[in-house]
Amino acid sequence: MRVSLKDVAARAGVSIKTVSNVVNNRQHVTPATRSRVQQTIDELGYRPNPTARHLRKGRTGIIALAVPELGNPYFAELAGAVIDAAAEHDITVLLDHTQGDREQEILVSQGFRARVIDGLILSPLELEAEDLRGRDDDVPLVLLGEREYDLPYDHIAIDNVAAARTAVRHLLGRGRTQIAYLGARTDSANRPAHLRLDGWRAELTTAGLPAPDALVGETTGWDRGDGADAMARMLDSGVRPDAVFAYNDLVAIGAMRVLHERGLRVPWDVAVVGFDDIAEGRFGAVTLTTISPDKPAIARLAIQSLLHRLDHPEERSGHKLTPEHHLTTRESTLGRR
Repeated sequence: MRVSLKDVAARAGVSIKTVSNVVNNRQHVTPATRSRVQQTIDELGYRPNPTARHLRKGRTGIIALAVPELGNPYFAELAGAVIDAAAEHDITVLLDHTQGDREQEILVSQGFRARVIDGLILSPLELEAEDLRGRDDDVPLVLLGEREYDLPYDHIAIDNVAAARTAVRHLLGRGRTQIAYLGARTDSANRPAHLRLDGWRAELTTAGLPAPDALVGETTGWDRGDGADAMARMLDSGVRPDAVFAYNDLVAIGAMRVLHERGLRVPWDVAVVGFDDIAEGRFGAVTLTTISPDKPAIARLAIQSLLHRLDHPEERSGHKLTPEHHLTTRESTLGRR
């Protein structure tokens, strides 16, 4: 039989409210009473019922996380971090996979699970600002990722321009001057690929180097095959960079494969930097230097923002939160200076 607060209170000789205060680590309980209640909790094996706690607040204790691609290691690792952060608050996370499709992102954002969830964390790829301006769902929404929105929702994203500049600055410091960018999208204004391209261009300009279009490799997606195709097209055009900054680690890994097939050695002939610090980049024949977003911090901020919105529904302004990032240096850039 499940042990209740009432059982603990009766054994410890205190009120149910006192037991609740101890369980929830509230003040106004003397050290002696707290110790006695905690000893009774341990003896009886009492475990709090998170479902009941959420229901008392009029909540389900369930939130949704919607990401574009669970097959992409970055989003899989981020989802794991969000689940871990939510578990610290006894919150269950439902996962939605939008495939980066605008209609699916609209459907998710408009609250098709509104009766089930307390809030939504959404990482959109194609969703536009106007899709959210008419949102009539009162379920709190927190946005992840580098899409730029001027909207009254909390938005958590690292500084993509600064991160890209860090990557390019590292390559310049290794003596590279013909630095390509792989992963550009012609339709990507105000999206991560565009912002990272801006950072690439800005750092080259600061260094007094040109940033020609010939060193920009466009892709239709951001997977390994996209990186391989972009690298092959660039080399086939006669352009021979001495370094590559890739939109993400998957694009970098695809590019590294083509460089190997063409007899170009990483990092001696071509240095490579990725973005995201996925596990796959740590275990290749040549380990990958990469920009490392603080995924646990992103997850914690997302959960904290959602809980704050639930506790303060009257707030209507959005906040931009910028977690830290850093460069993790590995073998793919450790060649010549």
